[in-house]
Amino acid sequence: MVKFADYKRLDGIAAAEGIRRKDFTSAELTAAAIERAEEINPTLNAIVHEHYEGAMEQAKLIDQSPPLAQSSRVAGLPFLIKDLTEVSGLPCTYGSALYADHVSQRDADIVARYRAAGLPILGKTNTPEFGLTITTEARANGACRNPWNLEHSTGGSSGGAAAAVAAGIVPVAHASDGGGSIRIPASCCGLFGLKPSRGLSEVGQTLAESWGGMSVAHVLSRSVRDSAAFLDLITLDRPRLYPKPDHPPSFFDALLAGDTPRLRIAFQAAHPGGEIVEEDCLRAVEQAARHCEALGHQVEELPHPVDHERAARAMARLINVYAYQAVGKRATALGLELDDCPIETSTLAMAQRGAKVSASDFLDARDGLMETERQVHAFHQRFDVIIQPVLAKPPAKIGWLDMNSADLKSYAARFKAYSGFAALANGTGQPSMSVPMGLGASGLPIGALFTAAWGGDRTLLQLAAELERTAPWPGLADVA
Repeated sequence: MVKFADYKRLDGIAAAEGIRRKDFTSAELTAAAIERAEEINPTLNAIVHEHYEGAMEQAKLIDQSPPLAQSSRVAGLPFLIKDLTEVSGLPCTYGSALYADHVSQRDADIVARYRAAGLPILGKTNTPEFGLTITTEARANGACRNPWNLEHSTGGSSGGAAAAVAAGIVPVAHASDGGGSIRIPASCCGLFGLKPSRGLSEVGQTLAESWGGMSVAHVLSRSVRDSAAFLDLITLDRPRLYPKPDHPPSFFDALLAGDTPRLRIAFQAAHPGGEIVEEDCLRAVEQAARHCEALGHQVEELPHPVDHERAARAMARLINVYAYQAVGKRATALGLELDDCPIETSTLAMAQRGAKVSASDFLDARDGLMETERQVHAFHQRFDVIIQPVLAKPPAKIGWLDMNSADLKSYAARFKAYSGFAALANGTGQPSMSVPMGLGASGLPIGALFTAAWGGDRTLLQLAAELERTAPWPGLADVA
């Protein structure tokens, strides 16, 4: 039996190497993960659908089959899937009462890759309804609490995944990002979170499943090398829905190949919408800039190179359409009118707006984002990376950003004041990552946002590895 005191010290790569060395088995690791989940999940509400028996069966199969145990660099590692993604035979509620009785009949393509890599799936993690906000407090499944302080949010929409990793249930968990939903929870929970370039990695089969390229999937992890290894699992071998950027044969091997070239880095701390960036978040981004300078990179402070607010308006219009599509299809299948659907107040408002978007308006929004993408491309002819805050405030308290607020104008104002930086990379398709920058004055984790040109995933991972080596990260949350 692997004790938690030993298990919690292992990142995914170390755990998988231990299985291959026969220091312990996949079943023993999976049992340790389940024991930790049963101990802490009632407090956190990170896992909303359990699959513990199935995970143990899969782990035992891996232990009994050498080909399965060698199927990937991380084979045998217990793993969790976000509840926006289909796993055959498991519920998939999308964080919504509208899908309360929905059980998946197939694996999403990315899940098929994870299964092929030999990952026992423990269950599904908590998410806000349809991933439409940046905290994880869905009415259908309840609030997910931050392991660093249970009164605070994990961020969203991959909040359950972040809580599970930060509390030591698993070293790595599946996540997705349509407007900051990997990077915001990473910042809130002291983790590493990379949003890959559009077109690089496995996505859904349709434009709607990836929000027209704005949403991509990857993982939340405690180490950079784990993120690189898991990116290797989902990197496409040919273009699917979108152009595919150049990339190394293996991102994991690229981390071992040598130091990062010296980079031209832009630094931007002012909020693009004129909101106040609080001291903890300013300090984190300034610290990130200093670390990069100390590593020999050239850092220059400058104004925002593009109009974030224009891009945000275009993205909001598109996301409203996708929200309407998600709600409307299910409503039709259940014989419900839109207004009668059991969904969050803000989800209903988004779907109603989406229903009114004309084809012309939709294309105008797409054209606006393409113009922003061209501007970003021009900017990256001069700078390799830009550093910004992930959020304008430390992790919010549970209930502060309420999707069911009676005053949706106040909700929207709080959303804008809290965020503003991360979503641009979703609209432009750039890779972007949140890197832990220690704890703020409140004792809560704060990250810094690093964004590169499209296809610059290797650059970001190499830079993150440099920062990981030279600026210690907070590690696991000290939650009972």
